[in-house]
Amino acid sequence: MSSKKPGAVSYLYEVPGPRGRRRILIGSIVSALALAGLVGAALWQFGVNGQLDADRWLPFLDVAIWQYLGVGLLGTLQAAAIVAVLGAALGVLLALGRVSPLRWLSWVCGAYIEIARTIPVLLLIYLMLFGLPQLGINFPVLWKLVIPLTVANSAVFAEIFRAGILSLPRGQSEAAFSLGMRGGQVMRLVVLPQAVRNVTPSLVTQLVSLMKDTSLGYIVAFTELLYRGQVLSSFNHLLIQTYLVVTIIYLVVNGSLSGLASRLQTRPGRRRAAMTLPLPTPGGSSTKKASNV
Repeated sequence: MSSKKPGAVSYLYEVPGPRGRRRILIGSIVSALALAGLVGAALWQFGVNGQLDADRWLPFLDVAIWQYLGVGLLGTLQAAAIVAVLGAALGVLLALGRVSPLRWLSWVCGAYIEIARTIPVLLLIYLMLFGLPQLGINFPVLWKLVIPLTVANSAVFAEIFRAGILSLPRGQSEAAFSLGMRGGQVMRLVVLPQAVRNVTPSLVTQLVSLMKDTSLGYIVAFTELLYRGQVLSSFNHLLIQTYLVVTIIYLVVNGSLSGLASRLQTRPGRRRAAMTLPLPTPGGSSTKKASNV
């Protein structure tokens, strides 16, 4: 029987035991050493070719450059926020349809999820950029990026939500039905809130992937961070330095999101809070029920 770290709860995969954790630790150390070696070799090569000279980095002390890149970062955050809201909302609907007892609805939602997860996002962006305008449909630049990303990420969100719904013990639903609640009320007031709470770390982790996907905005000339970096490097002729700065910005933003996901995953009391969530009664009052009622 594998021992689990207190407070560490996973609803999408089985928590590894001591032997699995040792293997993960060894793999992490080896990967870190390999990455450090690659970074060291790259820095040495940059130094040999003069890419680390001070005069090549002094322009980045100019506030105007950071303001220019800041506008691109705001564009990245704007696109990511819109996709996150739309993708999560559509993902909830798809997840509910996927677990619906109506077979035709479950089949339609399942087919959408599989197709959306299979088609490359780049192909969807090209369809928005070149295909739809030929039919007289031309969206603003922002939406040429947002719509393809929403289509792709909604399928991922749907699977995350579905995993959260299926992870809940049947006792939760049975307790709610015993209070006289209807199926829609059980899903809306009991199951879905707990499912969302359980998979919150996975949702935050998906935001990291979403942030990286916004870099495809350069294809449609959307003002995001990578596109601004391209324009800036063509202006100051400091290709390596500019892209290293852009990479650091991505690392800071995505690293912050990854850290948030880790804290949510290991936060003490997550399981206890999820197991004792009050069950609302049809009249509006609430009664605490254990998950194994």
